[in-house]
Amino acid sequence: MTELELLTTVALLEDVPAEGLRRGQVGTIVELLEASVYEVEFIDEGGQTYAMAPLHANQLILLLHQPSSQAA
Repeated sequence: MTELELLTTVALLEDVPAEGLRRGQVGTIVELLEASVYEVEFIDEGGQTYAMAPLHANQLILLLHQPSSQAA
């Protein structure tokens, strides 16, 4: 798995009912809390934060916006 970094865009791989979040929602990593645990901010189309949640790396997938030279 690619190491996640601050300010990268990620999507949820699973629902997180305690935070009111559903699989597929997109957020931004804003802080590293501990090894493989990140604070992720979720913002609506108007730019307002609707959730901040501590999430483990295995709950997230990195969204890529540029072509990868490793793509098959």
